[in-house]
Amino acid sequence: MPFKLRPASNDDRSAVENLVFAVLAEYDLTPDPDGTDSDLHDIERSYHAAGGAFDVLVTSSDEIIGTVALFRVSASVAELRKMYLAPSARGQGLGRRLLEHALGRATALGFSSIVLETASVLHEAVSLYERYGFRPYISEHLAARCDAAYSLALSQVK
Repeated sequence: MPFKLRPASNDDRSAVENLVFAVLAEYDLTPDPDGTDSDLHDIERSYHAAGGAFDVLVTSSDEIIGTVALFRVSASVAELRKMYLAPSARGQGLGRRLLEHALGRATALGFSSIVLETASVLHEAVSLYERYGFRPYISEHLAARCDAAYSLALSQVK
């Protein structure tokens, strides 16, 4: 089944929330629509208009099976957010594709580093981040469902 990445719009909000919240529930993590996940209320304003990006991975019938976002923290730093895959899309190298896409987008947008917060129960994601050179760092504030933070200087990406 062919897949493509495209920018998300506010029209995708319901499908994006359904995917993100379902994956969180799968790992016993709590969605936070009024806090950590409030950025999904207005994807276009939170990401595209703010100098970041939010893209979705879709099937040939435009079903959203993956998400990946870059939230602008500063002129040089982006936060990798909302990188999730539907269970049916896992094990096909699509997580790697999403991450490589995000790294390329971050570079194209002029960021020099990426940070992220995650939950250690997301073993596959943590392993992927570490394989790409993300290293743990101490974040001043972690989202309630996150217990780890990582950073990567884009100059280190091969």
